[in-house]
Amino acid sequence: MSPPTKQNYLKSYYQYIINNFITLLTIPLAAAAAAHLHRLGPDGLIGIWESLNTIHILCSVFLLILISTIYILSKPRSIYLVDYSCFKPPFTFRVPFATFMEHAHLVLKDHPESVDFMMKILERSGLGEETALPPSIHYIPPKPTMEKAREEAEFVMFSAIDNLMKKTGLKAKEIDILVVNCSLFSPTPSLSAMIVNKYKLRSNIKSFNLSGMGCSAGVISVDLAKDLLQVHSNSCALVVSTEIITPNNYHGTEKAMLLPNCIFRMGAAAVLISNKSRDRRRAKYKLLHIVRTHKGADDKSYGCVFQQEDSEGRVGVHLSKDLMRTAGKALKSNITTIGPLALPASEQLLFVLTLIGRKIINPKWKPYIPDFKQAFDHFCIHAGGRAVIDELQKSLQLSAQHVEASRMTLHRFGNTSSSSVWYELAYVEAKGRMKKGDKIWQIAFGSGFKCNSAVWKCNRRIETPVDGPWKDCIDQYPVSVLDVVKL
Repeated sequence: MSPPTKQNYLKSYYQYIINNFITLLTIPLAAAAAAHLHRLGPDGLIGIWESLNTIHILCSVFLLILISTIYILSKPRSIYLVDYSCFKPPFTFRVPFATFMEHAHLVLKDHPESVDFMMKILERSGLGEETALPPSIHYIPPKPTMEKAREEAEFVMFSAIDNLMKKTGLKAKEIDILVVNCSLFSPTPSLSAMIVNKYKLRSNIKSFNLSGMGCSAGVISVDLAKDLLQVHSNSCALVVSTEIITPNNYHGTEKAMLLPNCIFRMGAAAVLISNKSRDRRRAKYKLLHIVRTHKGADDKSYGCVFQQEDSEGRVGVHLSKDLMRTAGKALKSNITTIGPLALPASEQLLFVLTLIGRKIINPKWKPYIPDFKQAFDHFCIHAGGRAVIDELQKSLQLSAQHVEASRMTLHRFGNTSSSSVWYELAYVEAKGRMKKGDKIWQIAFGSGFKCNSAVWKCNRRIETPVDGPWKDCIDQYPVSVLDVVKL
C-alpha cells in the first residue's frame, strides 16, 4: 500500500467537512442560541412565555401534530430482509473440467472445432473444479426432458426454502406474498404454483411467477415484493430466484450459443422479506434503494442476449459481441440514478463541479468518476463471467478485495444467474466481514437489456454462519484464479 500523500490528506479533510457540513454548522448555531438563552435568564424566559397568546400556542401545537401526521403517513414502510438461504449442490453433481471436456468430446465428436472453442472458453472462464450441473446433463447424450427439468426445479427450490424455514422458524401459513423468478423454464402449472402445492400455502396468497427477465430478475423480484409490502401491512414475502439448466443446455455447434453451456451452473436462493415491526430487530438487512435500468428501446441492447434457433433448428441463447458494451451503457445509466441516492455529498459536489467545468470552461477535462467506495462497504456484482467482473472493477475503480466475493462465487459455483448476488452476500458473511451499519450494493445484469441495483444496510451484528453454501470450503478462499487454466 502506497503511503498517504498531501493530496490524499486534503481530500480526506474535504470529505469530512462536506459530509458533516450540517453538523459543523449546527454546533455554532446551537452554541449561540444557548448563550442567548443564558443571557435572558429565567425571568426573561418567563416573560416571553407570558407574552404568548393561548391561540398562538394551540395553533402551533396543532400545526406540529398535522405536519408529524402527514410525515408518518407519507413515509414508506421499512422493508427488512429477515434472512436468506442458498442452494448448495451435492458433491455428486460436480463437473470438473476433465468431465466437462470428456462429455463435450463425446457429444460433439463430429465437430472438433466446437470442442476446441468450449475448451478455450472454459480455460479463461474463471470457474473452478467444484461447479455443478443437474443429473440430466451428466448423461451421454444429455436427457433434457420436462420431467427432469421439473425434478431439478423442485430440488433446488425446495432445498433453499426448507433451509430458510429452518433458519427463521417461518411457517408456510405465515407467507403472504410469493415471488418466483426463472428466466428460461416456464412450465404450466408455474414454478410458483409448484411451491404453493408443496408447502400447502394459503388460498389467498399473492403469488407471482417472473420469466424471461434474465440474470437481473432477482433484484426485480425483490422490487416487486417491496412494492407489494408497501400496500399490504404486517406481511412477509418469500422471494425465490433460480435458473433451471436441464431444458436449456444447447446441443448445437454455433459458438455464440455454446458459451452459456460453459459458464452457467445450478443455483437457487430463497429470501424472506418483511415489513412487520416484530421482524425489525432480528432482520439481517434493511432495504434502502432499488434502481432499475432498462435499455430495451435500443435494438442492439434488446438483441444482445437472445433465445433463438440455430441453422439446424436447435434452441439456445445467443450472446452478442456487443454484450459488454451494452452492459457498460446500462451500468452508466444505472449509477447516474443511484449516485444521488447513495453517494455522500462530497462525491456529488465534485461530480457536479466537474460536469459544470466541462460544459463551461474546458470540454477536454477528464470526467470525474465518483468514488463509490465512499458509499458502499461491500459490492455484490453479478457473477456473469470474468469479463463482467473485470469491466465493473475497472469502471468503478474497485480493489481486488471489493470484487473478491464475485470472483470466488464464479469460481466455486459458476454463473448461477439471478441467485448469484445472494451467494456473494453469503461469502461476505462467511468471511466475517459484515458489520452493523455496513452498506451493500448488489448489481445485476440481464437480457432485455437491464441493469438493476439493490442497496441494503446491515441491520444488526452478523455472526459468522456455521452453515450455508460456503460452510465446508470458506477457509480455502480466496484462491488465485489464473488468467488461463491449461486443460
